[in-house]
Amino acid sequence: MSEGKLLNDRYQLLERQGDGGMATVFRARDKMLERDVAIKLLHDDYSDDDEFRERFRQEARAAANLSHPNIVTVHDFGYDVGKLFIVMEYIPGADMKTLIRRSGRVSVKNTITLMAQACAGIGYAHRAGLVHCDVKPHNMLVTKDKRLKVTDFGIARALSSIQHDEYSEVVWGSPQYFSPEQATGAAPSPASDVYSLGIILYELLTGTLPFLAKTPEELARLHLTQVPVPLSEYVPDISPALEQIVAKVLAKEPARRYRTADQLGRVLETFGMREPNSALQPVSVPVSQPISEPALSTPTYVPNPDPTPVYQHLPVVEETPAYTYDYTPAPAPVSRAPINIDWASVGLGLLALLLAGGLIPFWMWIYFIYNPPIR
Repeated sequence: MSEGKLLNDRYQLLERQGDGGMATVFRARDKMLERDVAIKLLHDDYSDDDEFRERFRQEARAAANLSHPNIVTVHDFGYDVGKLFIVMEYIPGADMKTLIRRSGRVSVKNTITLMAQACAGIGYAHRAGLVHCDVKPHNMLVTKDKRLKVTDFGIARALSSIQHDEYSEVVWGSPQYFSPEQATGAAPSPASDVYSLGIILYELLTGTLPFLAKTPEELARLHLTQVPVPLSEYVPDISPALEQIVAKVLAKEPARRYRTADQLGRVLETFGMREPNSALQPVSVPVSQPISEPALSTPTYVPNPDPTPVYQHLPVVEETPAYTYDYTPAPAPVSRAPINIDWASVGLGLLALLLAGGLIPFWMWIYFIYNPPIR
């Protein structure tokens, strides 16, 4: 498929934006509504594959049901000239991975701004009953008006369809960013997306991924067994509070992380409001110390083959307003004045009582002397 082609007599392909193993992204023109759109066009090799066609339809359905300013809007889904395609809003910006490659480490201020928006989009999906399952910076686009938008719900899972004890022999996703439970083929959860957001947070702050390896299997092992190098090893003046947040998000067990992206977003925005001196106490994290490896079978890892679009460079993203909180301190306990006892007066009173009690028999004896009883 080349530029100039008209799909469904409506969408004219204008410019190729990016290629991937599964699809190609074009900038196109919606001739009916006279606006630019992005078209994701499934490759010929996958158009006849039932599994990939279903994944493509799933992405369109999942994203079309999400309406949020931090999620790319899906306008249409179609089929023409033997190809499936998705029509999405066109984002004239840069994906976050491109920004990281160009700038290296990102400032704490801009990191909090970007990640708070990412958490807002992913958190909305969680509330809608979806787990993204492939959260990575390639799937986060930054618009010209400094808005981050999440895209690519190609392997998203509905929470209602996930069984807590399920296991898959084939793992779809990106090994650099997926969670330890995803690495073993276990059931994903919103906490799995939170872990992936933590990997991105770590990468933004340090300029590098926490785990690097040559094969997906080795990366999976690192996610399961290794603790990342603490942020302070890369950024000595990093806030201990932020280091603590990242350590919690990258916990191996899902129960030890924030449960949803919304929770992580609120924590990050609250951190952004604080002065450095009022930060939390640091958390102790060992440097690259192994954890006992669980005895699990090794699934097959299949990277998500969707393309990574190429976009133009954007200006530095400014910080967005954070939440405010009302805090009313609890009333202080009422102190009671101590009771002062005059022990001297008490003693004199008792002595007087004893003396008075002792005179009663004496006066009775005098009475009976002068008034003897009549026999």
